Amino acid sequence: MFRKAFLTVGFSGLSPKAPGTVGSFVSLILGVALLQYIADSTLFLLAILITVIAVKEINKYEEQVGEHDSKEIVIDELAGMWIALAICGINDTNIYYMAPIAFIFFRIFDIWKPSIIGKIDREVKGGWGVMLDDVIAGIAAGIATGATYQLIEKFIIPNL
Repeated sequence: MFRKAFLTVGFSGLSPKAPGTVGSFVSLILGVALLQYIADSTLFLLAILITVIAVKEINKYEEQVGEHDSKEIVIDELAGMWIALAICGINDTNIYYMAPIAFIFFRIFDIWKPSIIGKIDREVKGGWGVMLDDVIAGIAAGIATGATYQLIEKFIIPNL
């Protein structure tokens, strides 16, 4: 029961519609809440720790249910979303702008799966295959979010 709660991020992955989006949103809320108390670098390290633990747990779960990358597993969304939040340059003054941008970019990269993200998703099996595409999507989303915010701050709303 604990494994399922962990892999589904508090059962959010059991949503009948868009479990990846629901899991990403729950992860966003958890990440933003954590950032009120911990540094972004700590959130990044937590995401890496969760990734390592999740790989092992996903391997056990896949062996148990006989299915690779079940839609209900959304711990990969948590890791990716937290990585995006950790590297995008989020802080107390821009959190309400950056968090939604990070969420949108993460979902775009996670669904679209461009370049190496798609290759990992197609070719890497087991827990690493489930986790790594979202970790890379999180890195891409974090970079895209930071760049977008810089552009908005410089050209659209200079004193945001």
